[in-house]
Amino acid sequence: MPLHRRFTAKKALFTLLVWLFIALVLHLKAELWDPAPDPTPASTDNIQTRPAPLVNEIESPERRTAVVVASQRSENATWLDEYFPQWEKNIYAVDDPTAKLTVPVNKGRESMVYLTFIIDNYDDLPDNVLFIHPNRYQWHNDDPDYDGLPMLRRFQIPYLEKEGYVNVRCAWALGCPNEIKPLQEEGEHRAAVHAGGDYKQAFEVLFPGQEVPKAVGVSCCAQFAATREKILERPKSDYVAYREWLMGTSLEDSISGRILEYSWHMIFGKDAVHCPSADECYCKVFGICNIKCSEQGSCPGRYILPPYSSLPIGWPYVGWDREERERAGPEQ
Repeated sequence: MPLHRRFTAKKALFTLLVWLFIALVLHLKAELWDPAPDPTPASTDNIQTRPAPLVNEIESPERRTAVVVASQRSENATWLDEYFPQWEKNIYAVDDPTAKLTVPVNKGRESMVYLTFIIDNYDDLPDNVLFIHPNRYQWHNDDPDYDGLPMLRRFQIPYLEKEGYVNVRCAWALGCPNEIKPLQEEGEHRAAVHAGGDYKQAFEVLFPGQEVPKAVGVSCCAQFAATREKILERPKSDYVAYREWLMGTSLEDSISGRILEYSWHMIFGKDAVHCPSADECYCKVFGICNIKCSEQGSCPGRYILPPYSSLPIGWPYVGWDREERERAGPEQ
């Protein structure tokens, strides 16, 4: 039979469809089932270290995180609702006895709030608790703009869960390496806000039976985080005793609050001097790594002790001398 009689148009179409089907199967196999090639280059000399993920990217949805805020009626903590909706909010108004969350007596500054929260919630604590101050912009926030938003966004919850307690500040300016010398400064009152003169006597009440340390150091200023497990390492009666001391002391709030400020780290198991190097702290606490620090307690561009404790009206766009100022980081 001639070739043109055997190879009909119908058979040609069938053969074409078979080949198209085989080509489609091979293409799908390559796209969907074959392993992707390894993108790692032969040399990593020019590879940039990937920045640590922000807190919003790494939190476990199974664990509760809460903020405990010591505020006054004149202060504003609504920014926490806007930027951290996933966190439980406990906003205490220390000067409003009618507020939903308040304190038995307005003494000892933020310490009364922190202790009241722990006592009232001891049997149902969140997994992670951040104890902070209310305003977004505050001079002691560890950020070039003194902005609490990037500070909290970068806070590394996994590191907190590993450590149990973390101070939310790395710069040593005020507090480290030895802000208070209880034995050397006993009875001394060299400044209205310095607690060294009264610290020894207070320590003996707060930590009965423990040896009074020669030096106490921790980066200021009473903003820290603790896990539920770490808080529960002490019985509820300890926190009740701390608050009773605070309620009964005749010391000024500036002193009693400062004594607790320089005791929280010991309450949660750290040594009397707890001053990790700034570069290590920024990396572990905020995920800011590979920065060069000229001093053990300071990294250029991260924090500068301001000339005043009150930020100028219009900050961060208005500077200390009413000059126009540019932010060091993005607003959002």
